[in-house]
Amino acid sequence: MLRISRRAVLLAAVGAGLAACSKAKASSTDPNATAQLPIPSPASSGTPSPSPPVDTRPRWPLTGKLLKDESKARHIAVAVKVPDNRREHPQHGIDEADIVFVELEGYKDASGYSGTRLVPVFHSRMADTVEPVRSIRPVDIPLLSPMNALIGNTGAAPWVINYVKHNRAHLKGTLSYMNMRGTGSYGTDPSRVYTYKGRTYYDRAITCHPKLLARQTKRFGSGPPQPYFPFASTRKEVSAASGKRGRSIKIPYKGNGYFMGYSYDKKTKRYQRSMPWGPHVLADGTQVSTDNVLVIKAKQHYGKIFHGRGHDEPLHDIINAKGRFYYFNRGRYVSGTWRKGKVTEPFEFTLAGGSPFKMAPGQTFVELPDTHAKIRIEA
Repeated sequence: MLRISRRAVLLAAVGAGLAACSKAKASSTDPNATAQLPIPSPASSGTPSPSPPVDTRPRWPLTGKLLKDESKARHIAVAVKVPDNRREHPQHGIDEADIVFVELEGYKDASGYSGTRLVPVFHSRMADTVEPVRSIRPVDIPLLSPMNALIGNTGAAPWVINYVKHNRAHLKGTLSYMNMRGTGSYGTDPSRVYTYKGRTYYDRAITCHPKLLARQTKRFGSGPPQPYFPFASTRKEVSAASGKRGRSIKIPYKGNGYFMGYSYDKKTKRYQRSMPWGPHVLADGTQVSTDNVLVIKAKQHYGKIFHGRGHDEPLHDIINAKGRFYYFNRGRYVSGTWRKGKVTEPFEFTLAGGSPFKMAPGQTFVELPDTHAKIRIEA
């Protein structure tokens, strides 16, 4: 099960110094004394300096992009579990997501390592169809709870379902394929159904329709309550704008030999994504690309379920934890430390020098490799 430890609470005491300025009065016993008036310092005009203007313009909470009509954002965010192994490609719909999380799948190969599974999250745009669809993993709960999301899925291990229900105040995960039959929220793609040893399989054929799924609950009707990332208001504020060059990124899974890649395209100002076998191409022939790449390194391990039967449940230690992160945007990157408290709390990011972290508005792919993963970055 997920490791949940006591969170270390950091308290900073901020002291405020008050300076009192008063006139020196003439002494009543010294007739030669004169009143001494305070001489203002050249550096102080006596008027407090104005604070930097605060950008109060409404923005989409998951992309940070400007929002003209705030009512458009008052709806639930819909995540969908999408498999990411080669035999389950091509996928459909993930290019319309605001955020795409990349995490462990759980099924180990002959070398003893797991592949990846995706969690695209839709809010500013809702894909008509997302496919294929698979089951929930434990890390989805702390990833999605801070944004009050609904997650489309085909089920989960019994203890993971209980984990979802325990956090139902912040995450709706029980509207699975089997539970929603007849509502139009899910479907089956006949072209993905296959037969093996005389048995028919649908694990690559389930589709999800986020718009219709969102209508099946009135929970979280006002939408995500807060921005998921700290977004910049101007290009100058983006942390990576003054960072190091990083036009090529390779992020390893399965030890250090199964790379998810990103290559910066100067023309589109986006990173094009690749899989270990080649470009990440969707069913319509579009290569997946993104504005931001955020790498959150966290300890990975596996826990047996069903008393030793079934696959190893993949775990990422991000609750009451901290680690290193890398952020890439427009061919440059910065790094620093991430922290996360309890399940419902968002990530907090601090740059290596201690300064605040700001991301560029746009779509973000979040990779979750192990703490020992050796990220390859080329200028």
